[in-house]
Amino acid sequence: MLSRSSLSGLAVGLFALYVAHTGWVMYGIVYTRPCPAAGAAAAHPACVWPYLARRPKLQLSVYTTTRSNIGAESNVDLVLNVEDFDVESKFERTVNVSVPKKTRNNGTLYAYIFLHHAGVLPWHDGKQVHIVSPLTTYMVPKPEEINLLTGESTTQQIEAEKQTSALDEPVSHWRSRLTLNVMVEDFVFDGSSLPADVHRYMKMVQLGKTVHYLPILFIDQLSNRVKDLMVINRSTTELPLTVSYDKISLGKLRFWIHMQDAVYSLQQFGFSEKDADEVKGIFVDTNLYFLALTFFVAAFHLLFDFLAFKNDISYWKKKRSMIGMSTKAVLWRCFSTVVIFLFLLDEQTSLLVLIPAGIGAVIELWKVKKALKMTVKWQGIWPKIQFGTYNDSEKKTEEYDAQAMKYLSYLLYPLCIGGAGYSLLNVKYKSWYSWLINSFVNGVYAFGFLFMLPQLFVNYKMKSVAHLPWKAFTYKAFNTFIDDIFAFIITMPTSHRLACFRDDVVFLVYLYQRWLYPVDKSRVNEYGESYEEKPKKKAHRE
Repeated sequence: MLSRSSLSGLAVGLFALYVAHTGWVMYGIVYTRPCPAAGAAAAHPACVWPYLARRPKLQLSVYTTTRSNIGAESNVDLVLNVEDFDVESKFERTVNVSVPKKTRNNGTLYAYIFLHHAGVLPWHDGKQVHIVSPLTTYMVPKPEEINLLTGESTTQQIEAEKQTSALDEPVSHWRSRLTLNVMVEDFVFDGSSLPADVHRYMKMVQLGKTVHYLPILFIDQLSNRVKDLMVINRSTTELPLTVSYDKISLGKLRFWIHMQDAVYSLQQFGFSEKDADEVKGIFVDTNLYFLALTFFVAAFHLLFDFLAFKNDISYWKKKRSMIGMSTKAVLWRCFSTVVIFLFLLDEQTSLLVLIPAGIGAVIELWKVKKALKMTVKWQGIWPKIQFGTYNDSEKKTEEYDAQAMKYLSYLLYPLCIGGAGYSLLNVKYKSWYSWLINSFVNGVYAFGFLFMLPQLFVNYKMKSVAHLPWKAFTYKAFNTFIDDIFAFIITMPTSHRLACFRDDVVFLVYLYQRWLYPVDKSRVNEYGESYEEKPKKKAHRE
């Protein structure tokens, strides 16, 4: 069996290999090896040359149709035509698009984007390139929020949605943005080792003795955000569409292709449109350098999460005494973690935040069982729960714990009850369950740090911090500082974002107590326990 130290070393080693491998893969994506014969005096047949280097006059045409494939110009509507299209010039235009009856009846509408020679219809141009993108997607409409006492709704939008579908069924939503890119680098590819990601977007033509690739047209699907979606109902005849264009480099194009494939894979594994949208926001709202930093920070976050969970479980697994530990703080931490998980679940928060919160809730429930010395015995089909007894030293700790909670209750309970009543009168919710969970979680976020004070009070009264799991605390502290970064990157409720910064303050107080009450690892403390209850190691024979 692997020891705890060897398991941690193995995890750190695998993490280092993973980071190194990922860095190498990302370098391979951003950097593409050009054709080695590109600098020859004559065009080498092994190279694939850019057609854009010939500086052709191009035209951009955008059509809409209800068909997923078209062979001629029938049954299509021209919505945008850019003559003398300049691939180097950025632009953004908003057009009104007619919505066919089929689309209004929960159907799909497609956009066909053609890049072709100026003055020639795309169907008559042998060197045209095109790409197809749906302008609609299916999502379950967001539930209406109402005042639970008066029944007053925020808007009447839900009535229009009821005409097309029930609230729990997906309905057609309009994608109001279409972001186009063209790879403008005069890059010469090696025909024997074309990158697979770019190859599927390339169209080749033979010009004389050399092979050229036509302009690479790309649709940035990562820019299609949930916040830009609009519900399509039967009364809708026209909808706005913002078409934006910008040039793109080869490195960013390849990176964007991989990211879009990753988001698509998440959806194939069951992630919802909203979950995928949270991932899109990380990529779209940050530049590439900050994105690379975010990736490595996220990797360290996963490592510290694993080490914190492992050390926390290891510490509580061998813990036999609650001397110096606030039972009330353990109970509150369990309650608050479960409430936060239910709140995030009710808010349909990204799985990037929800999954770690769920794992943490399970661990906290197990720690309560250890703290209360609970044992479950089955009598037939009925469980019988028994609680252990505390010794004199543990009872002394409980007295300090109860004293701290008594002082807190004078402040905490009126604030929580008053806040819940105020929100019931003035804030709109989806259901009574939503109000209850929001009231609990607002109390947790606003005043939850107060429930960490009993442990600080116990430390103060005992003038000792030797009973705390400092390894787990250290890893959690690193993650707290990393969460501060993610609070500005990942979309999450504002209250959850503020809680990330609240934890920083609490940990600084713990660090102050650590400095104030230093731990001598070589001696047994006043309760007959060594540092973190570690057994003495046997001396090695010479």
